[in-house]
Amino acid sequence: MYFYRPLHSLSVISFDLDDTLYDNRPVIARTERESLDFIQRYHPALRELRVEDLQHLRAELGEQDPEICHDVTEWRWQSVRLALTRRGLSRTEAEDGADAAMENFARWRSCITVPQETHDTLSALAQRWPLVAITNGNANPDVCGLGGYFAFTLRAGPHGRAKPWRDMYHAAADRLGIPLRGLLHVGDDLITDVAGALRCGAQSCWINDRERDLLSAPDSRLLPHLEISRLASLTALL
Repeated sequence: MYFYRPLHSLSVISFDLDDTLYDNRPVIARTERESLDFIQRYHPALRELRVEDLQHLRAELGEQDPEICHDVTEWRWQSVRLALTRRGLSRTEAEDGADAAMENFARWRSCITVPQETHDTLSALAQRWPLVAITNGNANPDVCGLGGYFAFTLRAGPHGRAKPWRDMYHAAADRLGIPLRGLLHVGDDLITDVAGALRCGAQSCWINDRERDLLSAPDSRLLPHLEISRLASLTALL
């Protein structure tokens, strides 16, 4: 554990989800494969659809409405609907297909293996502080067995703009009735989690589980309050 700034009194600890509490890379890879397979089998006109095709549609939607990037679930839903309509399905058929595709996506997206160390750490911390999840993604903590540790979960889109925008940090502090300086946010991303938290007045903890050099990392913007290499190190704060 490395300290770069004085750590002030804590009222709540918030956590990023993906790649902070579990390894999200295999989850996303499997989810993308299963999602594409579902869409290809959904209608004969979609059998030749490729991942690149959906990526191009998302890019097109993003150019038309840059704000859609804050809600990755809505963005994905709209890209699937657009793929269906451009292959001849009616508006109603396309919307039904997008709903079905997203239901399938959500099932695979939250099939997450959470390390026992994460459960043990969150359980210990929750005995002293309220815990909150703040995520740009769309994994469901309740489905993967993490929901019970959190007072609530904030998601980009429904609860504000995506990190590093300050919306969800402010929402967490407001909902708990605490000043932002009493919130310690823990995450793996130096921009969205560290710089985002610091710029709105919260404290930050960077989880560096890939042995990166903070001072030479190209995405390093601001020094966090502390750096840890594994989640369990947080129990030293107890």
